[in-house]
Amino acid sequence: MANTYTQIYVQVVFAVQGRQNLIRPERKEELQKYITGIVCGQKQKLLAINCMPDHTHILIGLKSDVALSDLVGDIKTGSTNHINRSRWVLGRFSWQEGFGAFSYGHSQLDTVIRYIQNQEKHHARRTFQDEYFAFLEKFRVPYDERYVFKPVG
Repeated sequence: MANTYTQIYVQVVFAVQGRQNLIRPERKEELQKYITGIVCGQKQKLLAINCMPDHTHILIGLKSDVALSDLVGDIKTGSTNHINRSRWVLGRFSWQEGFGAFSYGHSQLDTVIRYIQNQEKHHARRTFQDEYFAFLEKFRVPYDERYVFKPVG
């Protein structure tokens, strides 16, 4: 839409189904490039990405012409299909339903980018589940702990 000006920065976080460690280190870079292609194909700006064995963090500069839920759906569907076509795991790979999305101002971007880039260090001290609940608390997102993560099963 003409004369529409936005500044929307969102960190998106989503988990592998059952929080299983299925993203192997030797596949991480390929997956990150694949997801980057999906984001750029939607004409959005990917500022940072880090695929951990059991979850992914993405920082996106979001334009106003795409709904975040549609973009994340495309990312998850496209990357799931890529992983399954490439047979990276025994059986079927899938991401858990849903995602977390947390917004930031321009002045916070360097800090968030460093945070995403340093996920390995963070998870040496804190589990993904603890990290995720801390995000929900920090951003005052109401939730019912029983439904945040589906149990492995």
